[in-house]
Parts: sequence; structure tokens; C-alpha cells
Amino acid sequence: MAKKALKKAEATTAAPFDAKNLAHTAIFDHAEKRDHVGSFISVEFADENRVATYLFDANLAGYKGWRWCVTIAKVDADAMPTVCDLVVLPGPDALLAPDWIPYRDRIEPGDVGVGDIVPSSLDDTRLVAGQSALPQDEDLDTAMAIELGFGRSRVMSIEGRDQAAKRWYGSDRGPSAPVAQAAPKPCHSCGFFLPIAGSLRATFGVCANAISPDDARVVSVDHGCGAHSEATFTDLVIN
Repeated sequence: MAKKALKKAEATTAAPFDAKNLAHTAIFDHAEKRDHVGSFISVEFADENRVATYLFDANLAGYKGWRWCVTIAKVDADAMPTVCDLVVLPGPDALLAPDWIPYRDRIEPGDVGVGDIVPSSLDDTRLVAGQSALPQDEDLDTAMAIELGFGRSRVMSIEGRDQAAKRWYGSDRGPSAPVAQAAPKPCHSCGFFLPIAGSLRATFGVCANAISPDDARVVSVDHGCGAHSEATFTDLVIN
């Protein structure tokens, strides 16, 4: 029984066929120029040796490392080989285009210039509908309602505010900046420090000192610089 099964398996597996010239001719018919077709690379058989895939170098401008790939098949031992497919595919060392990155993930600080418009995304997790920011069970005066976002279609979500807080706090206007480490006093005690409104009020403000390197910028309450309003001669360090 085992010998019969082995003979049957051998009978159903066709011998590999040679269709290299046919593959070469198919590529020549497809290529714009004959010198676009390079040297033979390899052949690989599949489906019980009835399908062969031939690879040739593709000498195409801008396609370094790519290959012509021709698939040829024989339906049975007596049939003539037939070209099934012809494509150009990248090899292991091929030059490939970088993965596409959506514009909103590519934009970096400083990319938006005068006249540039960056459409906002409706699914931006940093934003929520304006009415979502208003407490539903609390009477609000006009000032409180405006501060919470009344009148704006969208306001920053908790996630958006958290991202901004981490970005600002870790920047050169946070407590770890060299200028802050050498400052005589922190920003929260400076007369030029203007607290911002909203939920980040306790942590951030805006510097309003014209001679400070942080003038008109958001700074953390524990940031600082040498232009502190209460800095005195006794705070100077003489080397």
C-alpha cells in the first residue's frame, strides 16, 4: 500500500519545465527598452511543479533593486507553458518609498506659515463639543460660561489639556530649564506673572516682562528667570 501511494504521489508531481526563454521574451515585449531587462536571477516552482516564477533584474530608472517577475504555468505534462502574470516587484535591497503619513501626523511646530490653512479633524481627541465642557447641574454666570467654552463649537478635552500641560511643563519654559534652575525666585511670585484662565490656571501663566526671555510665553508657576520682579542685589551670585 505504501509503495502504491508513493508511486501515485510521484505521478501527480510533474517534472520541472524550462520556460526561461518564454519569460524573457514576455518581459522584452512589455518593457519599453531592451536594456530595461537585466540578468536572470532565479526560478521557483510551485503547485507540484506546474507553476514557475522567473525573476530577472529590472534596470528601470528610480527602481533600484526591483525585479521583473514572470509567472508561467503548465496545466499538464503535454500542455505548452503559458504566461499568467508579469509584474515588477521589489527585491530584498530595493529602494522603496517611505510609508505614507497623513498630513496631520506630519505637521511639526513651525510648519504652519503665513496664509497656510490646516483643516481640523472632526475626530481629534484633543477636542470635544463646547456644550460638553459646561456643567449641566450648575448655574453659571456669563464670565464662568465663557471661560468654560460657551459660544465655541469645540473646546479642549481632558486629553488635550493633559497633552498640552505635559508638553509645556517639559519644555524650556518649565522648571527643568537651565534658566529656571539658575533663577533667584519662581514665576508664581513674580509681579510680571499673569495666571491663565481655566483648569490649567494653578500650573501655568504668561510672562509679561519685556526684558525676560519668556516674554509673552506660557510658563509654569515653578519656572523662573533672572528678570524676576523681586530679584535684589542680594540674590546675585558673584563668581
